[in-house]
Amino acid sequence: MTIYFEGQPIEAYEGETIAMALHAAGIRVLSYSGEKHRPRGLFCAIGKCSSCLVKVNGIPNVRSCITLVEDGMRVEMQRGKEELPKTAKPPAWKDAPHYTADVVVIGGGPAGLMAAINAADAGARVILIDEQPMLGGQLVKQTHKFFGKREQFAGVRGVEIAKILEEEVKKRENIKVFLETSAVGIFQEGDEKLVTAVRKNTELLEFTGKSLVVATGAMEKMIPFENNDLPGIYGAGAIQTLMNTYGVKPGNRVLIVGAGNVGLILAYQLIQAGVEVEAIVEAMPKVGGYFVHAAKVRRLGVPILTRHTILRAEGKEKVERAIVAQLDDKWRPIPGTEKTFDVDIIALAVGLRPSIELLHQAGCQIRYVRELSGHVAVRDDRMETTVQGIFVAGDSAGIEEATTAMLEGKIAGIAAALKAGVASPEWLNEIRKAQRDLDEFRSGPFGKHILEGIKKAIAGFEAKTSSEVRE
Repeated sequence: MTIYFEGQPIEAYEGETIAMALHAAGIRVLSYSGEKHRPRGLFCAIGKCSSCLVKVNGIPNVRSCITLVEDGMRVEMQRGKEELPKTAKPPAWKDAPHYTADVVVIGGGPAGLMAAINAADAGARVILIDEQPMLGGQLVKQTHKFFGKREQFAGVRGVEIAKILEEEVKKRENIKVFLETSAVGIFQEGDEKLVTAVRKNTELLEFTGKSLVVATGAMEKMIPFENNDLPGIYGAGAIQTLMNTYGVKPGNRVLIVGAGNVGLILAYQLIQAGVEVEAIVEAMPKVGGYFVHAAKVRRLGVPILTRHTILRAEGKEKVERAIVAQLDDKWRPIPGTEKTFDVDIIALAVGLRPSIELLHQAGCQIRYVRELSGHVAVRDDRMETTVQGIFVAGDSAGIEEATTAMLEGKIAGIAAALKAGVASPEWLNEIRKAQRDLDEFRSGPFGKHILEGIKKAIAGFEAKTSSEVRE
């Protein structure tokens, strides 16, 4: 199909987002900031920042990274604050369609999918909503094989796991799915939870459930350096979305910041896509990811510069160069150690932070836990927050692996069904099994700090006994 950007025709394909189509056409600048009129481009690609806002058919503030293309669509750059056209017809907010279930799940990633599947198997009527145009969350861009046990998809690629879980959801008639639907508020309505949501930016929907699972995932962290807002600076996940989900080459030469597992795996995937990886820089004195991943990219000739950081990006409208420097023992750049890399991409693989905005708005107690990468909701060992009937799972509960997200989703989904009064007490055995699997998965060297963080996140809660649940 054809869309028009600033009046010029752009080739696009059904099922891809505006941002992907524009990137495939070589367009990097999507908007200009209001105050300094600085160029802005794609950063997170999952709808959780404002970097890719554009005007679509005259309507401003459209998130181009999660809005699907339509034939004949007119897309324009957004320049600062744009006014809604006087001819635009506002959505009809009154008498919103209302849907009810036993359990409402917000988020269709690994945690949300497992929560929905297990809640449904436990006897609950389930509504699953997600703001993306497809289910799977971060799994849809993960082409590497998973570690762990066979029953936890060891040896299976993330993209395949997403397909498997999506098929499991489709098999269950008691799960109703709403895509391109953004949850915007959680409220108490009598004994139930009310979730207000907006579908395709135009339609207000209301969902009520006896219990609620929030599995909203995470968002990319940013680090401070000069010109860190230039188009061509992406979160690692955005680059994986471009390459692995939509088949769009993000650029020609890249500098990766961060040598954890994500940065190392990203380097290998970029090389597979024909992108030159100039270097990986890491502020810590040693590589943070698994040795097997680091060895793979080093064999391919990619230097990993530990004790280095990025000082600035350079370029007029988009990234053209990156300047890095060595750090001393006090984390200060050492003068004279600067290195210049001619790149058109800077990939920030510096970690994620939990998306807890809805949990915060709903009144759940929030606590900063460094080991879990940010602010998280306080919860008990069955993932129930301080607001009864609201459960949390996956990266929104603390940043870990997709495997732990799925296990937490299983626990939260079953616990939500128990809370709704539709699951039999025998399902407690499945919760205990998932808890044992979690403990085993976290028993390795990388899980020690996670366990410390979880202790802080559940402090003040006492584990419920099966008799209390029955009562």
